[in-house]
This record gives sequence, C-alpha cells and structure tokens, in this order.
Amino acid sequence: MPATNRSLWQDKPGVPGVIRRSPIPSKLEEHQLLIKVRAWAINPCDAIIQDRAFPLFKYPIILGQDVSGTVEAVSSSVAANFKVGDRVFGFTANNGFQDYVILDQRVTAKIPDSLSYAQVAVFPLCLTTCSFSLFSKDYLGLPFPTLSSASTDKSLLVWGGSSACGSNGIQLAKGAGFRVITTCSASNFDYVKNLGADKVFDRNSPTIVDDVAAELDKGVCVGIYMAAGSVAEACQVAYKSKQKPFVASTNPVAPEDVPEGVTAKFTFGTGGDDRFAETRLVTFGGYFRDALHGGAYKVAPAPEVVSRKGLDGIQDSLDIFKKGVSSKKLVVEAE
Repeated sequence: MPATNRSLWQDKPGVPGVIRRSPIPSKLEEHQLLIKVRAWAINPCDAIIQDRAFPLFKYPIILGQDVSGTVEAVSSSVAANFKVGDRVFGFTANNGFQDYVILDQRVTAKIPDSLSYAQVAVFPLCLTTCSFSLFSKDYLGLPFPTLSSASTDKSLLVWGGSSACGSNGIQLAKGAGFRVITTCSASNFDYVKNLGADKVFDRNSPTIVDDVAAELDKGVCVGIYMAAGSVAEACQVAYKSKQKPFVASTNPVAPEDVPEGVTAKFTFGTGGDDRFAETRLVTFGGYFRDALHGGAYKVAPAPEVVSRKGLDGIQDSLDIFKKGVSSKKLVVEAE
C-alpha cells in the first residue's frame, strides 16, 4: 500500500476541486472497512455543492457519494462479512472522491462476479435516496419489496423515470408489487418500460399534468415519487388528482411549489450514525442486494465511463455533467 492517500478537495463554492495528499486512514471504527477505490460515480449533488454554498456544508469539503473498489482493511466487527480483497461498492456521505475511502459495512455490498466496478458505482446514493422516499414511514411508507411480492392494482407515480433515482424508483416499486406510472422524454420510453414501467407519459407534452392526474384517478394511487424534474409540476398532478397523493421529492420543496391541499416533503435522511436502519432491508442488507446478485435487478442508469482516469478525471466529469446528462450516469475509473 502506498504511503499517502489523495483526495479531491472543494475549497469553496464556484471553483474547481484541488487534489491534495494525506495519510491513508489507519484507524477503523466499528462497522468500518477501508477500500481502494476503482470507480467513482458523479451525482447531481456533487455538481450543485461544487457551485453553490449550502448552510449544511462547511468548506473545504471532499465531495463524492458513490464508490466501488477492493477491500484493503476491515475492523474486527466487519470481518465476518467482508475480507481483504473483496470487490465491494457502497455509499459515503461527501467523502468519496479519494483514492482510499472508509465505508460503513451497513451501506456496503459485495459486487456480483458478472458486474464491473463501473456498473455498480451507479447505485449507492440514488438507491439510499429512493429507499427513504418510497419506504420510510416519514415519506410514502410503502411495504418493502421482496423477491416474491404479489402484484397489486395500486399505482405509484415516478416523476422523472429516466433519471438515476427514477430508474431505481421504478425497479423498487415493481419489486414491491405496484403498478408504475412514470414520465420521461419520448426518446426514453423503451428505457423505462424495460425497467418495468407500466404506463409512460411524455414529459414535454403540454397536457402532461392533466393526463397523468387522470391516469392516477383510474385506480388507487399510493403516492408520487418526484425523482427528477419539476417539483411544481409533480405537485400540480397531486392537486388535480381527486386523491391528493403525498409527494416525496428528491429535490428541495419550496412553499410556492405546493398547492393548497397537497403535502410534499423533501427526502432527507436523518437519524445519526445508523440513519439507514429503517430501510436497510430494502437496500444493501436485503432486497436490492439479493435481487442484484440473482440477476433480477438491472444496472440503471447505465454507466458512461469518461476518458480521463483517476481523481484528475472527476473535475472533467463534473464539467460534462453540468452540460446535461440523460438516462446514464457518468463514472470515472481509477485506472
């Protein structure tokens, strides 16, 4: 193992990241393992936090949420589940853009032999976000998916189905047995149907709000998951539906976005060190892990590996992302 780690630091909003060296972490707490990163994925929050100041974050900060790599060391409490040399992927809150990263085993899983580091790097953040939105009692509170969930006629609307969160929201909702209605551009209809969507509407249609609301009211709607796009439009659908379904939103919800009679809430995980306990059986500790290894869960969105490798490629990827990306996720390989 080399003597130093390298990290991409964001010193302040509105400037490119800067690579600096530091000691490789040597002390692991309970539940922790150290990995040598093989791939990083780029998320919208990485680009947003790079460009805009938020009260929640103090600069300088290391961004990055999605990583995959090889286990280099484990704490004693982790040794029963992971060992040195294992191929793994996991979620880390704003600490991922480094050569060596500490992960919590509770949000880490082994990589199926059939999948690459780049493929599994697309999952961690959008998976944890989706699970909160769909299954937490503070949001939609849907029943957990299983590998043998019975189908129901009840529907869920996934607004922005071709996004990273939308792609996983569709699959998780189908795993729970729900009929999935979604929106995306016409060019992505086949993509979302391949993930399991039952009914798709063109997000560019001038009548989309009325059309989707009418579709929801053909049966029982269990809620709206605003995965990407306009919070205001998703809330208008809820307003025009006779059922006024709850809106769980990946994006922040402004008061002016929510009409009278509609309830909408921004998905934000809380609960300290074990904030994922409520939904772990949906993600790294249950359904998703088992479905992925069994081939029942699809890699979505597909990774698009950028040409420049290593930490130097991350700023390139952020710049590309800011120009617009659809139905794919940018991934940087370490080497």
